[in-house]
This record gives sequence, C-alpha cells and structure tokens, in this order.
Amino acid sequence: MAHKTPLVFLITLLLVTQGFTQKMEPLRQKIENIIQQKDVVVGVAINGTEANDTLTINGQRHFPMQSVFKFPIALAILSEVDKGNFALDQNIEIKKSDLLPGLWSPIQKKYPEGTTLTLAEIIEYTVALSDNVGCDVLLKLLGEPVDVENYFSKLGFKDFEVKINEETMQNNWDKQFLNWTTPKEANRILDTFYENKEGLLSQKSYDFIWNVMKGTKTGKKRLKGQLPEKTVVAHKTGWSGKHKKTGITAAVNNIGIVFLPNGNYFTISVFVTASSESFEVNEKIIADIAKVAWDYFIHK
Repeated sequence: MAHKTPLVFLITLLLVTQGFTQKMEPLRQKIENIIQQKDVVVGVAINGTEANDTLTINGQRHFPMQSVFKFPIALAILSEVDKGNFALDQNIEIKKSDLLPGLWSPIQKKYPEGTTLTLAEIIEYTVALSDNVGCDVLLKLLGEPVDVENYFSKLGFKDFEVKINEETMQNNWDKQFLNWTTPKEANRILDTFYENKEGLLSQKSYDFIWNVMKGTKTGKKRLKGQLPEKTVVAHKTGWSGKHKKTGITAAVNNIGIVFLPNGNYFTISVFVTASSESFEVNEKIIADIAKVAWDYFIHK
C-alpha cells in the first residue's frame, strides 16, 4: 500500500497545477488575442501576490533590455551605498567629457558644460527620466557594466546579463543584445527587491528607489496607458528605436509593479522585439496587456 502514496500525491499535484493553469487561461487568451496579427515577438510575465496567479508567454526567451537595465543598475549602486562605499548625498562631478552628444540626456540638456549632482539626483535622472549620461556615470562608479551582472548573479539571478554601457549600446545596434534578460527573470528581480525579505536594501535605500520608480516619467502610454488615471505604477521603460535600414524595432519594453485599489499589487514585464509595427502600435500592445491584467486582478 505504501507505494500508492507518491502516486496519489502526483495525481493531486497534477490536478492542482492544471487548476492553476486553467485559472489564468482566460487572461492568457486575451493576451494572445492582443498579440496575434501583429508582426512582433512579445514576452510577458505576470505575477500576482498569490502563488497561482502566474502567467508567462515567451517567459524564458532572451530580450534586449535597453534602458530597462537602469533599474538593476540603480539597485546595484544602492547596495554599495548600504555598504558605506557611497552616500546618496555624495556629490558626483559630471564633466563635459562625460556628456554623450546625440543621446537622450536631460542632464546634458540642462548642464551642457557639465555639473555636480548628488548621487541621489543622478539615480533619479537615470531611472525616472532614463538619462543615458547618468546611467554611464553610475556604471563608472561601480567599475564595469559586468559588475552589475555579477551582483545579480551572486544573488541567484542567472537569466540576466549586462556587458556594455549606454554609449556602446546606442552606437552599435548589434551590441544591444548583449544586455538581456527574460520576462520571467525581470519579474523575479522586481518581486525580490520589492518584497525585500532578506533585507537586500536598507530601509532608506528601499524607500528611495521605489519612490523613484513610482515617479518614472517615461512610457506614459505603456503599462500606465489604459489604467485608471490615479493608478500607482512603479516601473522602468526601454526603447531601441528603429534600425535605419530594416525599420525593425528591437525593443519597446516596460517592467513594473501595478498597485490595486485594495492594497494588493501585481508584477508585470512586457518586452516587444523584432517588431515591424509602428512605435505607437508597440506601446499599445503593452498598454492592452496591462489593461487585461488589471481587469483580471480587479475582478478575481
């Protein structure tokens, strides 16, 4: 009789797993309906606060992060702040030679001759405004881009690589693919650092970065695009632009945490790549997916 227990357990596990899958199936179908007929590749990961609220589409596929990687960079620098190697109120000089002509940088626009900012200000520019100058200044402080990857690798994140900075990434189309992650891993990074269960960040650093993420100014038509006006979303965007010859877009991304009126939240990462669609269509895909996810969690 003893041999029957494992069998009963496996059958029960299978039934429960099928139940979890079926529970999310209507949401999966809605997302697939959004994606179909579009000349794109889309990766999606969605996680609610309950274990059975998990869905992925192309969840293990490698997607170029573009500026999404600025969030992990900020987390890596904050870990150094917590070690005492830097301070949020520390002044950092940004020389004129640090400015990157032709690249998106509110810092460069405001301070064309260079300036001195606190580390906190540089992180805010980098994450909330997706500043490329600020990003590369942070990477220099850390040492090399791969130091960000190493930090996350030590924490057990394997589907995540950072090899190059913004200057290199924006000047060589093919190299952007060296900075990649998967939708599933992006969600895991968001969840891990938001839950902060093992005290990965000090309370000060934790409060700081999540307030910055909630204040992100880019990508208003992506995750937030169709959600109720006052919905709080802590998020980070990324965008590659179009290839000059092929017209293909390699990345229109948005990862974040969406907060519900009842105090719960869900984590969502959407990556759009290999797209022949317009920028507006790519953004709408992300907005549509976020909206059906919102509807699912609101009515569950």
